[in-house]
Amino acid sequence: MQWHGVFPAITTPFDEDLAVDHDALTAHVRWMVEEGCRGIIALGSLGESSTLAFSEKVAILETCMRAVDAPVVAAISALTTAEAIGSAREAQRVGCAGLMVLPPYVYRGDTREIETYYDEVIDATPLPCMLYNNPIAYGTDVLPAGVARLAARHENLVAVKESSADVRRVTEIRRLLGDRLAVLVGVDDAVVESMQAGAVGWVAGLVNAFPRESVELYELVSAGKDAEARALYDWFLPLLRLDTLPKFIQLIKLAQAERGKGSARVRPPRLELEGRERRDAVDVIQAGLAGR
Repeated sequence: MQWHGVFPAITTPFDEDLAVDHDALTAHVRWMVEEGCRGIIALGSLGESSTLAFSEKVAILETCMRAVDAPVVAAISALTTAEAIGSAREAQRVGCAGLMVLPPYVYRGDTREIETYYDEVIDATPLPCMLYNNPIAYGTDVLPAGVARLAARHENLVAVKESSADVRRVTEIRRLLGDRLAVLVGVDDAVVESMQAGAVGWVAGLVNAFPRESVELYELVSAGKDAEARALYDWFLPLLRLDTLPKFIQLIKLAQAERGKGSARVRPPRLELEGRERRDAVDVIQAGLAGR
């Protein structure tokens, strides 16, 4: 498992009855890999994990494993530590290459509680783990010193997805840990800055609609082709910023639909965009398609 490159945090496709559409899921993850993505991350926030039953999560992982010859990483997100441990063990059973461990949903614990949660989930399997830090979305923040403490306790903690939107976190993790952990950026509109600060991977959202452009941007920055990367980034930024808004799931699925590569369907309580909100989003997406 190499934590370098572009990893789509995939959306979950639903059919007209809002059941998981496994045929569409198969086609989607194959498209991601064919366009150059390093692997697949399933069941994250963008995958509407909180609306999925445990059995649906396992079935999604099994479909991804059958669909692609590339690493499949299971996002572990749960209300309780016991549920998270159960998810981690099922991911190991079906053959996933690694885990992306989210903080617990709903309860915002203190430092001792959150680190204990990570300790128990990371210890549940020998799979390589990526800690997901997103204080903006989840209200809990694992500071670089906390990341270092966890890394010291767990050999299989090998990466961190840093989604604080603070590029200084990347440099501080690198200062404390060097190459001990791979740092991946998890905020689409901070990818260039974070990579220039030392991030080696990108857990991406708009990649679900624009995989080739995402991979190209990553490769240009990695190669130090700054002028070409800047030109592509300037075009991409209005689209990438859709990933940072409260309705990022609806927006990214709408972008897929506008590209003819998916459906805008979401599970309640989310609803598809409509009216002015939808028209404004379509304008951004269509402008991006026209300008590319």
